[in-house]
Amino acid sequence: MLAYLFVVFAVAVRFLPHPWMFTPVTGSLLFFGARGQRRQLWIPFALLVASDIVLTTMVYKYRLEWDQLVVFAWYAAVLWLGTRLDKNAKPLPIVGAALASSISFYVVTNFAAWITSDMYAKNLGGLMMSYTLAIPFFRHAVEGDLLFTAAMFATPVALKWIEQHFAGEHGSSATA
Repeated sequence: MLAYLFVVFAVAVRFLPHPWMFTPVTGSLLFFGARGQRRQLWIPFALLVASDIVLTTMVYKYRLEWDQLVVFAWYAAVLWLGTRLDKNAKPLPIVGAALASSISFYVVTNFAAWITSDMYAKNLGGLMMSYTLAIPFFRHAVEGDLLFTAAMFATPVALKWIEQHFAGEHGSSATA
């Protein structure tokens, strides 16, 4: 149930004011991949694609371009990466998955922007400029990805601890 709630939260946050690229999208995709039902991996994918389409065409008033397919493929890749994390994943693989997701998004989407946009010269200098100008956004993405991924993967652990703590408290007071 948490996996579904985190995806809905991630979609909702995208429609609220927030620092650019500081969203729970990566955390929700990794968590759903790790904890959601495999047969329903299409749900977070479809919700994020639909939210992208709505944001792009209705909110930002841009046309959908082919480079948006790069983002859609990235959603699928991060979901798959999440399936590689088992239910009892340790912090290091979780942090590694979040960082790999941040870095891959930065690399592939800025490369796609360089290819499709007229903003950058079609040479190595233009490619480097597309990466350089995106560094402030990358910083926000890494911060958000690490924070939200850690919070989402820590939530079931915290809920279990709370449940055990209160169950133990009620159990010991009932016998006294």
